[in-house]
Amino acid sequence: MIKIVIGGQMGKDDIKASLVRLIGDKDVEITIKNDLDAAMAIQNNEADYYIGACETGAGGALAMATALLGSDKTLTVASPSKVLTEDVIAEEITNKGKIAFGFTINTKDTVLPILVKYLVK
Repeated sequence: MIKIVIGGQMGKDDIKASLVRLIGDKDVEITIKNDLDAAMAIQNNEADYYIGACETGAGGALAMATALLGSDKTLTVASPSKVLTEDVIAEEITNKGKIAFGFTINTKDTVLPILVKYLVK
């Protein structure tokens, strides 16, 4: 079973609803937590992936995850000025081991399908 925690500062319920819809009947557990608990769940191997949103895609979305996991494990997939392409996101997940993802809440419908495609197989 894959375990995803939702942290960040915005839209946690909307993110969870979108993930449930996108994932369908695959064996995935999705839990909403505060930022610290979500990042600690990853650090303690209690969850596999962290997803969070905020206004910038990096601050409130990823600050705790970056502090606890290190910047080599986190990725801002969308900021106010840039949304990473699917190819870049796939490369970061597949070849660089990224496990925590932040984005601006207004890009949720663009980035979540891409994340699900590469995280939930």
